[in-house]
Amino acid sequence: MPRAINQILRNIAIISHVDHGKTTLVDAMFRQSGMFRANQEVSDRLMDTLDLERERGITIAAKNCSVMWKGIRINIIDTPGHADFGGEVERALSMVDGAILLVDASEGPLPQTRFVLKKALDAHLKIIVVINKIDRPDARPDEVLDEIYDLLIDLNATDDQLEFPLLYAVGRDGIAQKSLEEEGKNLHLLLDAILEEIPGPSYDPEAPFQMLVSDLGYSDYVGRLAVGKIFNGTARSRDSLVCIGASGASTPLTVSKLQVYDGMKLRDMEEVEPGDIVVLAGIEEVKIGDTICNRNAPRALPRITVDEPTVSMKFTVNTSPFGGQDGTYVQLSRIYERLLKEARSNVAIQVERGEDRDSIVVKGRGEFQLAILIETMRREGYEFCVGRPEVIYRYENDRKLEPIERLLVDCEERFLGVVTEKLSLRRGKMLNLVNNGKGRVRIDFSVPARALIGYRDEFLTDTRGTGIMHSLFDGYEEFRGECPSRFTGSIVADRTGSAVPYALFNLEPRGRLFIVPSDPVYEGMIVGEHNRGEDIDVNPCKEKKLSNMRAAGKDENVILSPIKPFTLEQAISFIREDEMVEVTPRAVRMRKALLSAQKRHALRPSRVNDKKAA
Repeated sequence: MPRAINQILRNIAIISHVDHGKTTLVDAMFRQSGMFRANQEVSDRLMDTLDLERERGITIAAKNCSVMWKGIRINIIDTPGHADFGGEVERALSMVDGAILLVDASEGPLPQTRFVLKKALDAHLKIIVVINKIDRPDARPDEVLDEIYDLLIDLNATDDQLEFPLLYAVGRDGIAQKSLEEEGKNLHLLLDAILEEIPGPSYDPEAPFQMLVSDLGYSDYVGRLAVGKIFNGTARSRDSLVCIGASGASTPLTVSKLQVYDGMKLRDMEEVEPGDIVVLAGIEEVKIGDTICNRNAPRALPRITVDEPTVSMKFTVNTSPFGGQDGTYVQLSRIYERLLKEARSNVAIQVERGEDRDSIVVKGRGEFQLAILIETMRREGYEFCVGRPEVIYRYENDRKLEPIERLLVDCEERFLGVVTEKLSLRRGKMLNLVNNGKGRVRIDFSVPARALIGYRDEFLTDTRGTGIMHSLFDGYEEFRGECPSRFTGSIVADRTGSAVPYALFNLEPRGRLFIVPSDPVYEGMIVGEHNRGEDIDVNPCKEKKLSNMRAAGKDENVILSPIKPFTLEQAISFIREDEMVEVTPRAVRMRKALLSAQKRHALRPSRVNDKKAA
């Protein structure tokens, strides 16, 4: 039976690296397709609906919207550009028939563009290439086009995929053009290219209703929402259907509401047709990857598959003396429920109970993905402690395998030596070096994933803040041997109290401090980074002794060096194996896993060895 095509629909994803302008481009498509009134006030970056997305200027969650163009509805899915959110990418690509590859005219295709593009090519999607930001003073569109061809060939693109339509754009100004010489006026060329080049969704006209659940939502009025693409058949409100889960078991449901995307909002529908991306209400127990289908002919679609997680972190209750002062949700059971809820809506995250019953192990794609989850939870009022990110090893035929990252470094020529030296100490291998003759070099490395945990801050210090670093998971290889994670020790407080200027002034020669006067401290809290490799216990609450001979004008005026507060990501990557990060809605503190200085001293390796020798 030949497959039919739904010609009044187009489903596309926008593929791009972080900060290459995809969210801005979608804004311009909204405005030019007539979605808003002429005098309607609209904020920038409409698709960045999460607070964290607006603050950081990145897309974290894949989101759907639609525009109408020449009577055809174009469903647009904005995919994250960061490889840590790969689970979002796989969900998004399961719903579309084509993709726009958006590349910066200066930076060219970067590692995370490679990651998402490979997924799109594997799914045999039709690609439209848009070289964006051609108005940049350092734009090099011709060279970037060659790099795109090289990337596609490297990813084993077919001849059809290499024959891609090409457009040049300035997304911020809302213009697209076919060549560099002509002057674009609007995005009509891009919208027309989507209608002409991207095929409409195909379906079997004889097959019963089948919908693959690619996303989940929640409404206070109708409960759990299942979001996904209809592969075959039609459905009406009040229909009796079934949901087929991972085990193959069927759960009956009655459709209480059907909606489709109309711009950024949802529009109620009585009937939905094949190829459409719909929001269906009427089922409570549903997971991403499930199939909702006809009760009389239940047939499951292939489930969404995602790459295995490569990093794990341990979550525990906050056991510090300040525990429970800031957070609303502090019990392990509440933290576990919240993490399970996240795992239900994010296929790339796995949650397991820890071996010691007082901890939870969360596995994900990378430390950045887990840091975003932790930041989201603390803003919701959760309080807990997390351990250092650890890579997940594999064992095959008595060989230990570890995850490897492909690292692209862009830095000034004078920093090449220090970057290469630091990465070689971390078992990195240089694969390629390009010097463009303009004072900057681009270097390709193959580095163990564990070696990059904690390296980003060091890299920015080494390159005086001018270096750019992007990494991408590149599979598993044999374990490359031990490598140092941090060359410095910690300065640890030995008592509870408030930090005093006099004490901090005398501690400054010992290393870099993380606290300021009057900050509360407790025994086991990390208050600084020691200059040497070992930890030291100090008293940051020590005051100057008074004497009868003291005169008012004789005291030194204490001037402390300014402190740069640690962000959550910096704290997570700074800590060692025996340290933790205390996360509360108001504070991020680093601490020892074992707070008592006496117990830590007794467990030092040298002490243990001395006792054995005796």
